[in-house]
Amino acid sequence: MSRPEDTLSADVHYDDTEARKYTTSSRIQNIQASMTHRALELLDLPSPSLILDVGCGSGLSGEILSSLSPEEGGPHVWIGMDVSASMLDVALQRDVEGDLLLADIGQECPSAPEHSMPPSASARSNGCAMPRNNEQKKMITGAAVKAGFGAGLLEDDPDTKNAKLYLVLTVGAAVVDGKSGDITGVVQGMEGVDVMDARNRGKAGSGEIKKGSKAWIVKKKEQMERKGKVVKATSKYTGRKRRVAF
Repeated sequence: MSRPEDTLSADVHYDDTEARKYTTSSRIQNIQASMTHRALELLDLPSPSLILDVGCGSGLSGEILSSLSPEEGGPHVWIGMDVSASMLDVALQRDVEGDLLLADIGQECPSAPEHSMPPSASARSNGCAMPRNNEQKKMITGAAVKAGFGAGLLEDDPDTKNAKLYLVLTVGAAVVDGKSGDITGVVQGMEGVDVMDARNRGKAGSGEIKKGSKAWIVKKKEQMERKGKVVKATSKYTGRKRRVAF
């Protein structure tokens, strides 16, 4: 199935007709509800918070934010941004509770004087990402890390047509609620989540390279070569255990 952005930009594709069609689709409503609850699980907000919903559309996710009970950490106050005037018009007709802004997050984030954000030692962001390939995955997380965020991609239902990717960003304190403040701390202990942390590759105790293995030997040889020392060439026998001779 092609994506709207393959043919037209979102602000052009989602005209009045497409905006109403999108909002009234029961399939879209179910998908949005599932993704919103998953995003909230990843954000792990214990109490009502101020949430910026980028790409809020007609406010389907915002309605869930407003309807959460105190036992679920809600209700949340939210501000919605979208590039489609038609989507925001449908949201106004539906009388959603969030404040709405017609804006492109890629250009500028306008201020909202009606709300004030208290100073916080840390913050989290979560959004659905739609990279087409592994190179785009690396580009997204690489750009986030370069901007100063702790970043990671969480994939639900991998290798299926229902696969969904969530970009989780953290910033601020090194420790949040006793856990690491980066992506690994956010997802630590979550059911069905395996952390593949590239930062630990090759570090002692990481389990990635076993001492005495071929990979470990090759790495040591490379280190010695950089120091100007002569080492034996690597072959298919490197790292193999020798048989005991009698």
